[in-house]
Amino acid sequence: MGKFSELDLAIKDLRSAAATINEVANTLAEMFSTTADEAPDAATPAEPQLTLEQVRAVLADKSRMGFTAEIRALLQKYGAAKLSGIDPANYKALVTDAEVLGDG
Repeated sequence: MGKFSELDLAIKDLRSAAATINEVANTLAEMFSTTADEAPDAATPAEPQLTLEQVRAVLADKSRMGFTAEIRALLQKYGAAKLSGIDPANYKALVTDAEVLGDG
């Protein structure tokens, strides 16, 4: 085989490899762009968690307004006799329930 034939074969192999690499790159770009489009927007801040002190302030205010019995019932609804026994995951729901007291 002459030098030009070997060179021609090498060029064909390089072009074939380049085409394969290009196809793989396109496939990966398509996969990751789809994943990025479906992912939640990282710029959207998560809703801040309520603290025990914030919940206590809301409940104390409602209690001063005369809703002490209703506050006790809400605490029992969420599984505790005292605010310190409430699961922090339930703080938002508890505050939501307490805020409607007196609105009706």
